[in-house]
Amino acid sequence: MLSGFGTIAPKYKLLLSDVWGVVHNGVAAYPAACEALKTARKNGATVILISNAPRPGVVVAKQIAKWGVPADCYDTVVASGDVARTELEARPEAKLFHLGPARDLPNYDGLPNKMVGEDECDIVVVTGPFNDEVEVAEDYRAMFERLIPRNILMLCANPDLVVERGDKLIVCAGALAMLYEEMGGKAIYAGKPHAPIYDQVVAVAEKMRGEKIRKEEMLAIGDGARTDLKGAALQGIDCLFITGGIHAEDFSEEKNRAGEIFAEQAAWPVGMMRRLHW
Repeated sequence: MLSGFGTIAPKYKLLLSDVWGVVHNGVAAYPAACEALKTARKNGATVILISNAPRPGVVVAKQIAKWGVPADCYDTVVASGDVARTELEARPEAKLFHLGPARDLPNYDGLPNKMVGEDECDIVVVTGPFNDEVEVAEDYRAMFERLIPRNILMLCANPDLVVERGDKLIVCAGALAMLYEEMGGKAIYAGKPHAPIYDQVVAVAEKMRGEKIRKEEMLAIGDGARTDLKGAALQGIDCLFITGGIHAEDFSEEKNRAGEIFAEQAAWPVGMMRRLHW
């Protein structure tokens, strides 16, 4: 457990910070976390918020501003929604069916793909349940039983299984995609822990800095074992693990499943903090 982020921050030029669970909880910002990232920037680090939100980064930036995350604590936002758009642009003829809340429909603005119903689609893009306040993955089993025999590809625009929203955990698109694969369907993933989003972040950061950034100069910060920690390990970069997010119960004094959680991913962080602070 680290006493403060300042004990390791000087080592890194690029910080890849998760958003939900690190800088805010889906309702309000964590001021100390935002201040820590702001301090790192003042000391010369580039801070890119890397999110599994199924929306483009520019949309995420506007959203988190409403929750009190100041724009001067990061350089830019790269989200899985950006990567999902790239995947769809590479398939301009694909007719897509949107599986997710209506608020995500603007994600497709400007794309060449025609939006159709479930019966006509070539690809299903999942951004979450239609109603994430009450629905879970199992509610979509019947739909998947119709899609899978047609060999419909699923593009998961948010690989998270759950996310914090205040004091609740909300089911995300990753849980639906996992069920789809378990049932025999094929899914591809736009965000963490998969490589494309990291490639995009590093390219953006190197362009901003005008220099190459070595792996040992990068640090991922996140609260998700199978996304943030595993993704960092697959990229060969360090990870600072935030224990007070979606795994808070697992890291409680009563349970203390730290070793088990990390062993499950075959990945270990360089340090842990309950909440990010300088």
